[in-house]
Amino acid sequence: MYKITKNPKILVVGDLMIDHYLWGNCDRISPEAPVQVVDIKNETSVLGGAGNVISNLVSLGAKVDVAGVIGDDENRSELVLMLKNIGVDDGMLIYEKGRKTSKKSRIIAAHQQVIRYDMESKELISKESEKALEGRIQAAIEKYDGVLISDYGKGVLTPSLTAFIIKTAKSKGKFTLIDPKGDDYSKYKGATLITPNKKEASIASRIKITDESSLKRAGEKLKSELELDFAIITLSEDGMAIFGDTMQVIPTIAREVYDVTGAGDTVLAALGVGLGVGYDLHKAALFATSAAAVVVAKLGSATASIDEINKYENQKLHFEHDGKILTVKELKKALSDKAKIVFTNGCFDILHAGHVQYLQKARALGSLLVVGLNSDRSVGALKGENRPINSEQDRAVVLSALGFVDYVVIFDEDTPYDLIKELKPDILVKGADYKGKEVVGSDLVDEVVLIDFVEGKSTTNIIKRIQER
Repeated sequence: MYKITKNPKILVVGDLMIDHYLWGNCDRISPEAPVQVVDIKNETSVLGGAGNVISNLVSLGAKVDVAGVIGDDENRSELVLMLKNIGVDDGMLIYEKGRKTSKKSRIIAAHQQVIRYDMESKELISKESEKALEGRIQAAIEKYDGVLISDYGKGVLTPSLTAFIIKTAKSKGKFTLIDPKGDDYSKYKGATLITPNKKEASIASRIKITDESSLKRAGEKLKSELELDFAIITLSEDGMAIFGDTMQVIPTIAREVYDVTGAGDTVLAALGVGLGVGYDLHKAALFATSAAAVVVAKLGSATASIDEINKYENQKLHFEHDGKILTVKELKKALSDKAKIVFTNGCFDILHAGHVQYLQKARALGSLLVVGLNSDRSVGALKGENRPINSEQDRAVVLSALGFVDYVVIFDEDTPYDLIKELKPDILVKGADYKGKEVVGSDLVDEVVLIDFVEGKSTTNIIKRIQER
């Protein structure tokens, strides 16, 4: 579990923008043109671009300042108010006349994006703005643990300004972490690390990443040519690859993936917080992969809190125990080349000697044993509202600790019929009390085997004895 023992001070430099959403319904086509007519019901705005990095930093407990250049326009006031609402001051922002503050508006109908329209400037900031920004960064750099550079290619991070930030931070012993943009990374030379995704790294390194070997070559090339302390390539659901003296891949598993929007911002922010509180890069990267896993389970650009990350870590401890506790999708892949699969299912609420002997005998019937575990909901439906005693996660971990159990999969239905249909086991095992009764799933397997229970051993009896004491 992660504990943030101090509030790191982080400076964010980059392209700030407003992400604006118009939410509505659509049930007709315009008589004026073949386009949808959207009846707007709600309107929301959140910080976007470098602003999403800031939101993530604040959510993780960091003290944040922001340096950048925005327009001297109406959208400026909205953006500054949004920053102040999360406790971030605008004192290091430059307002450039004639420049537009970036605002991206999306019309959403029935959870589908219909159209997006942008109001922004993408040309490089003026030399006057650049020099003014350099002066403010130079004057304040001492008070920060590090600098995060969030480049969205909107003209703020000119090559000369980026080089200045890296040089200034390094001279003061501050780290510089960069989420890069474009196909030429030369302006990031000398940074502590960069965090491109796999596609971006392929383009920048000019090495098509298709396997571990090409991934290694691309990462090492970027680290060497840019004279970085480290390079990180994010790998979506596969985690991230860290390039130091060697390549190390840190996996992550998000239980559900709804939206990858902003995951790169979360990684950058979490790395900054991790290094800012004194984690080494490996621990900071683990922290960042968990933060990203939390965020992709939410809709839209999102943030992760320390509590959410620790909750994810706790779930991962249960669900990933020894790689045995899998989802149906993961298990189907794991079983694809296995022979003589034995399947059984049950609640296994309080594991006892009867369960152990039953599972040992089941395992001896084939090459491996898969245990379908009733979810908490289905146990309650079968056993009553006071059951289960132990949660599905705890029951799964206990089962997975048995050497003769190869895989555990949790199912929510009242019967395992659909699960058996998906997994296609060879042998279905049930208790001898099913003799003369129909066994659910018997039509889907080659063989059904009934195994005697140990006399007097049951969860119900154990609970009864406890209640009588």
